[in-house]
Amino acid sequence: MGNLSLVTIVIIVANVIISMKGFNDFSFFEKYKFNVGAINRGEKIRIFSSGFLHVDTSHLFFNMFTLYFFADVVVSFLGNFNFIVVYLVSLVLGSLLSLYFHKNEYQYSAVGASGAVTGILYSAILLQPNMSLYMFFIPIPIPAYVFGIGYLLYSIYGMKNRVGNIGHDAHFGGAIGGYITTLILLPVLFKTDLLMIGLLAIPIIILFAMHKTGKLN
Repeated sequence: MGNLSLVTIVIIVANVIISMKGFNDFSFFEKYKFNVGAINRGEKIRIFSSGFLHVDTSHLFFNMFTLYFFADVVVSFLGNFNFIVVYLVSLVLGSLLSLYFHKNEYQYSAVGASGAVTGILYSAILLQPNMSLYMFFIPIPIPAYVFGIGYLLYSIYGMKNRVGNIGHDAHFGGAIGGYITTLILLPVLFKTDLLMIGLLAIPIIILFAMHKTGKLN
């Protein structure tokens, strides 16, 4: 983890440039942020463009820092082009899941690369589940798959209880995008890591079961 391929640098630079433009140009930010009402009126570009805008430099840094640590795992397994595919599919699915869960909240707005970055994170965990993650507040390494499952379970909790000013549904949608796209691009994983595929699917199944039974409301 931690190497920077050219494609990763391009994505980080794009996020920085567009986010900085948004920081200094309120009308630009308002025009391209995710907003349910505007999207329902036909401004579909917001589904994509909002993934390159951020609220502030801390928000931008956290997302790009996370991408920095996990992008090279996906690039090394899938290659540059497929890395972009995973990133963009995760970005769009993150926005679409947010749109689905907030379709009647016309004022709901959001920005950030979190959906795309979470998709890369989940893809990296699927590709290299035995890697360990180190958290600032936990002194021991955590298996990547444990972190991935726990993160999505927390996202479900956050969606249900609307915890913080965080787009938990976009994170979840991004994770689903990274999970599904990685399996499509590398189906051999069904032969080599079927147990891990099943484990990482647990939070996804729980989410849709809770939605089906009305327990997310």
